[in-house]
This record gives sequence, structure tokens and C-alpha cells, in this order.
Amino acid sequence: MPNKKYRIKDKSDEGKRIDVYLNESISDLSRSQIQNLIQRGNVLLNQKYPTKPSYHLRYGDMINIQYILPPPLEIYPEKIPLDIVYQDRYLLVINKPSGMVVHPGAGTTKHTLVNALLYHFPEIKKVGSKTRPGIVHRLDKDTSGLMVVARNIKAYESLKDQFKKRVVEKRYRALVWGRYLRDKGIVSWPIGRHIKNGARMSIRTKRPKKSETRFSVNKVFKEFSLLDIKPITGRTHQIRVHMSASGHPIVGDRRYGKKKNKSTIKSRLFLHAYYLSFIHPKNQKRHEFIISLPNELQNILEKI
Repeated sequence: MPNKKYRIKDKSDEGKRIDVYLNESISDLSRSQIQNLIQRGNVLLNQKYPTKPSYHLRYGDMINIQYILPPPLEIYPEKIPLDIVYQDRYLLVINKPSGMVVHPGAGTTKHTLVNALLYHFPEIKKVGSKTRPGIVHRLDKDTSGLMVVARNIKAYESLKDQFKKRVVEKRYRALVWGRYLRDKGIVSWPIGRHIKNGARMSIRTKRPKKSETRFSVNKVFKEFSLLDIKPITGRTHQIRVHMSASGHPIVGDRRYGKKKNKSTIKSRLFLHAYYLSFIHPKNQKRHEFIISLPNELQNILEKI
């Protein structure tokens, strides 16, 4: 049974929730597993007090956690084609298609991006988490676009740190319902799990987290607006929740969008990560990548 200790010495960790901090520190466990351990009393704070997942850390805190690793999830390589935008010895930039899950999890063990990566780049198996090898960030299943994947430990640690410090920049194209009358804006409502439905994210939550999404209007149509979106924070489903809460849900969003679609336009989630930039772990130069809209989304724009 692993028994790990952590002392909060970094000022950047002060104020973090204890479950978030442990999730970032322990690659073997998911955040939900860590929360269960905390609730069962397997995590002690300062050698004395059982804590709660929502506890915010203070400088100097000592955390002691005991746990039994869950049975390993078997992940097998699959011969799935990948749209590789860029590759070198350190990393890959992938154009992920809509409909592909990034990594295996509950109920999904096959046909993910990780299964494909293990087939084409077997060395990734030893990079980072055993269930998420090489993965330093994610896109929703139905979101398409650019992702960076680490091929070695140096790249993995560098990219994870860049995401943590918000050095990485991502931009999205989204077609939303309604006509925007302003050229740009900021949506900054805190979001978290919905107060009644834990499977959804919402601005109606008991545990709000600071969230910020900036956007500019690219083009306005009769019923829709095409937006250029830049998320400042990286909350789960952030763009989709912010757009829906602002009265302009993303076209094709079956979870946060319109329940009744009276338009003749039928589309998958119209959200595409078209821009990605980061500092390369080897040469320390900023690399930028841009990818055009996939054909099925481009066809929607031509139709409207």
C-alpha cells in the first residue's frame, strides 16, 4: 500500500483544493478516486486532522495519503489512422477528429486516441500516466482540432508545467445560435458541477471555480454567429457552458444546447480547436500551429 507524504512549500500551490493538488501530484489515481480516499479517512492533514476534498491548502501543510492502487486498466494498441500535423523526437501535434475520445476511462477502453498513439508510437507507453500516456491536455469527444502529445518525459513535464502556468495558448472556432451585436467580449462566470446533475457543468453550482472565456465575432449570419474563442482558464466543458449561459449555445451541442432545433441546419458540435501554441521543450522557442475547419463544418458555413 503506497504511503506518500507531501509538504506544501510552493507558493503557487497555496490556496489549491487538496483533491486538486493530489490529483496533480499522483498520476496513478483519478480525482474522483482521491476524493473517495479523502472521504474514507485515508488522507490526513498535518498528521492529525482528517480533511475534506474542498479544503484549501496553506503554506507548510503536511499531507499523508495511503491507498491501494486499483487493478491496472489494460490498454492495447490499435491500428487507427492519425492526422499528424507535426512530429519530432519530443512531441506530436495531432488534428483530432470529432467523435474520438482522448483516453480510456470508465466505459471506454477501445478506439481512443491513446490506443492509436500506442500503435504508431509505442515509446509513449512509458510517458506519464499509465492510463493517459503522453496526454498533457484533452479535447471533448465531439470537439475536433489540435492537440499536443508528449513523446518523452522531458516534453511531458515541460508541457504539463506550461499548461499549469497558462503558457500554452489555444483558440477555437465555434458557430453559436443568435446574432452577436458586439465585436468581442468576455464571459467570466465561475463554473462547477451542476447543483442537481453532477454529470453536467454549470454556472449554477455549489463549488464555483474561476473561469474566463474571451471571444471575438468573426462573422454574423441570419440565425448564427461565427466566433473566435480563446479560453483563459481550462475548466471542463468551459466554452460550451459559457456560450450556453450567455444565451448563445454552440450549434450541435446536445448537452448544453437547444433542446428543440427548428432550423434546417443539422450539425455535430460546431467547435474546432484551430490554433495551438507552446514553448518547445528542446529549443525553448514558441511554436504555432493552425488548422482549417474540417469539411463537414465548412459545408455548414457554406449552407447558411
